[in-house]
Amino acid sequence: MSRATAERRLDELAYELLEQTSPAKQYRAVDLSELLAHQFPEREHVLSPVLTLWSLNMVYGWRGLGKTHMSLGIAYAAATGSSFLAWQATRSFKTLLVDGEMPGESLQHRLATIAASADSEPGPGFFRVMTIDLCGGWMPDLATREGQAAVGEECDQAEIIIVDNLSCLCRGKARENDAESWLQVAEWAMSLRSRGKCVVFVHHAGKDGNQRGTSKREDILDVVIGMKRPADYSADQGARFIVNFDKARHLTGKDTAPFEAWLQADERGRNVWTIQDSAECTFDQVVELANLGMSQRDIAEELGINKSNVCRHHAKAVAEGLIQPAHNRGKPKLTVVKPRKDTDD
Repeated sequence: MSRATAERRLDELAYELLEQTSPAKQYRAVDLSELLAHQFPEREHVLSPVLTLWSLNMVYGWRGLGKTHMSLGIAYAAATGSSFLAWQATRSFKTLLVDGEMPGESLQHRLATIAASADSEPGPGFFRVMTIDLCGGWMPDLATREGQAAVGEECDQAEIIIVDNLSCLCRGKARENDAESWLQVAEWAMSLRSRGKCVVFVHHAGKDGNQRGTSKREDILDVVIGMKRPADYSADQGARFIVNFDKARHLTGKDTAPFEAWLQADERGRNVWTIQDSAECTFDQVVELANLGMSQRDIAEELGINKSNVCRHHAKAVAEGLIQPAHNRGKPKLTVVKPRKDTDD
């Protein structure tokens, strides 16, 4: 029997024993008047308006897109009561970052760079980090009761818990695309939420650009942020991505509008984030692709947006003289004539 199989079996036996020895829970319904009169704790904003206490959230994107920049930025802003991207912390929150992937030296370098570029630093105990290189090269499996218990004390002390990432830290015994693989993680996450925690899961995107694995994960989540690559991105631009809100339970209006974020160095050499409205960014991309000779249909597919939006941007660009006539473009547009198939084929 392998070590992993033995650990899973021990975890199953421990859970069975816990169920047998725990006192039976009492469930009751309440009258509508009692429900309406009950004083539930008000959700306090962590990073306004996106993240709140008493919430479960996810950030996902392709490898190399900037998910670690996102998770570390959220963590540092929450711990210091500062801002990150378009969001502002309302105070300093006790933050726990559970990182299951990055080498300790790389994580240290990233956080040192953030601290050097920031105007404030977290107070003692406000930013705690669990990293694999300081945990004996082995991180707990948060898809098991044993793994959840291993981080229980640290989670008890934290107000916001960032799990980076699901694939490394929530391994479980089922396949990633199997809803069963999410059940114990979901139960654990909801127990944290019921105690007023803000939990942020960091996850990978699949080949289709959506969060990888079972879509059942999104059922209990309050906010799901998808990070996308801009169509005109080049490798020398580093961390540059579009922030999209796939799910935003408590957000409305402009708070759910997508935007582009780009990490660049300022005149003093400090790392700063620049934010651009996604509509402006999309307009510029439509102009650029149209001047390369792409059709509106192809532009819509390339940018992953509705063709009607491309048509609107295209018409505006033509009216402003930003799209060159086809005969003035650097490369003539070729028409490919496909051979007609015989009716017998």
